[in-house]
Amino acid sequence: MLGVGVGLLLLAALGSDGYSTLINGLSLHFGVPFALVNALVGVLFVAVAWLRGVRPGLGTIVQPVVVGLTVSALLATLPAPSQPALRIALLVLAFPVLAAGVAGYLDSALGAGPTEAAALAWDPPVPFRWSYSALQGVGALVGWSLGAAIGPGTLAVIFLLGALVDLISRRIRALRRTQAGLVHDRR
Repeated sequence: MLGVGVGLLLLAALGSDGYSTLINGLSLHFGVPFALVNALVGVLFVAVAWLRGVRPGLGTIVQPVVVGLTVSALLATLPAPSQPALRIALLVLAFPVLAAGVAGYLDSALGAGPTEAAALAWDPPVPFRWSYSALQGVGALVGWSLGAAIGPGTLAVIFLLGALVDLISRRIRALRRTQAGLVHDRR
């Protein structure tokens, strides 16, 4: 789901998330496939997070590979629309898909992916929604300086995605508590 959200952001060409902008910028600058750069940068981010106490898990290893391959497959098979209305529609569709993808795999507790692990490494003292936004912003600036495109989608991700992931994560936890209560009541 996360890979589809990132791919839709890239296809909309109105600016992607900061991490993907970083990966795309490095990919363009060095002429290396997106999936490979995604895996290499992911290892670096996970190592930094691990040094700060965020232990990797199976999801930490699988997430960059699956997202990188999903994004590469989407970009290779779907044509980028040129009509502004279609590009805006892709952006609007991508944003909740991306947020739900991040919240869903974080809730699985199988290990955070690179960007999320790096953001979680600073929570506390910095709440996830803010550390995630800061990381997305820095990634966007570096990626843009290397030739990747930024736009309104990038700004939306930087300023809104962390908060939306936080909101969806709270809803997921509340739903689990409610379901656990219902199961307990039936016994």
